[in-house]
Amino acid sequence: MIGLIGKNIGMTSIYLHTNEYIACTIVKTTPCYIIQVKTIEKDGYQSFQLGLDEKKIKKVNKPLLGHFKKCGLSPKKKLLEFRIERNKLIYNQNIGDIVDIGIFSIGELIDVRGISKGKGFQGVVKRHNFSGVGERSHGQHNRLRSPGSIGAGSDPSRVFKGTKMAGKMGKKNVTIKNIEILKIDFNQHLLILKGSVPGNKGSYLMIKKKQ
Repeated sequence: MIGLIGKNIGMTSIYLHTNEYIACTIVKTTPCYIIQVKTIEKDGYQSFQLGLDEKKIKKVNKPLLGHFKKCGLSPKKKLLEFRIERNKLIYNQNIGDIVDIGIFSIGELIDVRGISKGKGFQGVVKRHNFSGVGERSHGQHNRLRSPGSIGAGSDPSRVFKGTKMAGKMGKKNVTIKNIEILKIDFNQHLLILKGSVPGNKGSYLMIKKKQ
């Protein structure tokens, strides 16, 4: 299997044999179930759909409920699709099989994808690292964190697409590559990852092996 769905438990630090503390993230990866298998012959590409955490039946719509009944499993709270490259052989997995933490090993480098923390509506200084208009001078009022000119004059009389301006920041899909697995707790299904990962505490993560 090429990956798992995990849940961000929070951050801590561990002591290494090199006499230093390293910040790390704890990710809980309870066993996932294979909900659907797609193949090149039938769907045009190959992938696995995994499900994690139980969900009440009354909170699932009818199309999705039929999707779970087809594979003979109870509704899952989080569904993610793991695509496999066309030149790679699809793994011998069937619908309903359990995928657990045993697919990973200590010291392995993995890719972690999640939705970053939302920052709300932010100005250009925080959103795009603008420096403002400089020091305050006589006659200048509330301009220290202003974006300045946006460059649109009588010609072309419009603002160019992609101009860096104030707006909503964060809450986007972010992938951090080559994160090292420092420790694995097989009893509690925990991964100890070096450094930080995208998202808030309690958010779901896509954890992928290097293909």
